Amino acid sequence: QLQLVESGGGLVQAGDSLRLSCAASGRTPSMYGLGWFRQAPGKEREFVATISWNGGTIYYADFVKGRFTISRDNAKNTVSLQMNTLKPEDTAVYYCAALWQGDGRDYSTVYYSPNQYDYWGQGTQVTVSS
Repeated sequence: QLQLVESGGGLVQAGDSLRLSCAASGRTPSMYGLGWFRQAPGKEREFVATISWNGGTIYYADFVKGRFTISRDNAKNTVSLQMNTLKPEDTAVYYCAALWQGDGRDYSTVYYSPNQYDYWGQGTQVTVSS
């Protein structure tokens, strides 16, 4: 069992920045890819960014490239999402998720799919006003 707890959400104006963090506990996260997804009211959950267990592979959704940066610190068991130049359309609940990478799945074919992630946090609200 792996527990994930997000923090750092809030209310900001368009153009501002936020840094989301996710702390993992319960078992070692060293072999888990860690990702961020978001879900806006009335919309499906969508992929934002992910980083492999060793930090060597990173993927971003097209709509956040150049604005968001994902990073992880395995010593601290955390993953962060630095969000710059926020837009009103970024408003959503942001979820941290973990994907086990020790079972043979090809990360490149599963990272974008919520159904492939094994653990989820409760989410943190990000609201961007215009």
